[in-house]
Amino acid sequence: MAQIASLTLYHNDEARPIIDAIIADNPGIRVMNIPGAVKLDCDGSLTVNRSSVEARLGRSWEPQELQLVLISMAGNLDEDDDHFTLSWRH
Repeated sequence: MAQIASLTLYHNDEARPIIDAIIADNPGIRVMNIPGAVKLDCDGSLTVNRSSVEARLGRSWEPQELQLVLISMAGNLDEDDDHFTLSWRH
């Protein structure tokens, strides 16, 4: 059984393009709308790609900006200038 990588983000104007990019880039993602938040679960790993978010925002975006809309996360974090990935793989 795969462990679930998860992000819970505020559901606001700043987070919507990020949420859209995550959904587009992670096949099989499960989306749960909670009042004021969106929980995104994916088996194994979940990635936020800088280029996908930038395409939706129409501006430069740093993966560290995810912290501004982040409520919680589950998984081991791998972050660099181009992505923010949560996974349970070593």
